[in-house]
Amino acid sequence: MNRAKLRFLNTASSIMVALIIPLMAFGQESGPVLVRSDMTDWSQWRGPRRDGISHETGLLPSWSESGPKRLWTASEIGRGYSSPIVADETIYITGDRANDLIISAFSLDGKLRWKTENGAAWKRSYPGTRSSCTYDHGKLYHMNAHGRLACLDAKIGSEVWAVNVLERFEGKNITWGISESLLIHGDLVFATPCGAKGLVVALNKHTGDTVWATPALDGERPSYASPILINVAGRTLLINSATKNAFAVDAKTGELCWQVPQEDPKNTVTTIPVLAKNELVLTNASRGFGAIFGVRLDGLRGEKTWIKELTISHGSTVCIDGQVYGASGRGVARGWVAADAKTGSIRTESEMDVGSLIYADGRFYCLTQRGMMTLQKLTADGFQTVGSFRIADGKDIWAHPVISNGRLYLRVRETLFCYDIRS
Repeated sequence: MNRAKLRFLNTASSIMVALIIPLMAFGQESGPVLVRSDMTDWSQWRGPRRDGISHETGLLPSWSESGPKRLWTASEIGRGYSSPIVADETIYITGDRANDLIISAFSLDGKLRWKTENGAAWKRSYPGTRSSCTYDHGKLYHMNAHGRLACLDAKIGSEVWAVNVLERFEGKNITWGISESLLIHGDLVFATPCGAKGLVVALNKHTGDTVWATPALDGERPSYASPILINVAGRTLLINSATKNAFAVDAKTGELCWQVPQEDPKNTVTTIPVLAKNELVLTNASRGFGAIFGVRLDGLRGEKTWIKELTISHGSTVCIDGQVYGASGRGVARGWVAADAKTGSIRTESEMDVGSLIYADGRFYCLTQRGMMTLQKLTADGFQTVGSFRIADGKDIWAHPVISNGRLYLRVRETLFCYDIRS
């Protein structure tokens, strides 16, 4: 080999090493990240990453006094508080009718395609459905308020398999019924029965067979929360809350990686965890002692770093630029608030009625529990209302807004509304 060619190869090798080492370091230092569903659209509770954030653009920056154009309504979907999902040009939603839980599938123009049952309706306190469906590769998964987990053919609604996870893993139901919206990753569907035979469990999504079960924690009961997945330190962790602890388990093996006390004496943990860089922010909503707290992630360890008295209930939270937004009914602040994910400092953004929210195209979409739908722009002085309309009267409107392909879907009791929000 001549010297010129040797010098060229040595130089090329040096350049490659110089490029690769920073890239490796970047990958090591990037920290925890949310795991995105490999499905397109809004195929699960709170969206592709379960963070309440839509990445759609080209949406209306403001609304007229009457709100965006209503395209259609679907009535008699059944009683409930669950939100719709949208996948494979189909809308799926649950509702209780008479003695049964009904899952309905609608075309994008609001026409009913099929409906089927998933066990018994919830008739105790606050009757109606709780959890949303999850779509995955032609199958639909749902767990009712009694712990019956079913897999359906998403095209026709026929049942593929079903199991009651409370019965299989010896868990006990809770005051307002099981409310977990199922999470799917790879070939696994996860549930959190908090039973004597499993805190968190993974089932084969094709058969319903048990793949692993995390050993029980003493005295734990299910919460009303749903999990998220994060990638950190080369592993995938499932993060969720039970009544006494927030925790992380390895999604592949079920190993419990860490737990921190929930400090919720009334057992009303209702919101999904949110991730802000190296911080998790979790909330609970006990009357008289609601809390929001931060958990700092260090590899496979989690440590509680701050806690504030705040009561964020059904509406969950959204994290934008290190600030966690949600609606608080009690505590150090009321109304729509922002909490710094790193320090826990709280500020009030708006005093409007509490409710649920998602975020898209630089705007917050806030549905209050008394039926006012508002579009909020974030400014240095807090929320600025750039559109609002009343969708219904009454109270306890707890379903979350959904955005898909330029459309806004809102569920109010037994009716599903569809609006065109394209600019």
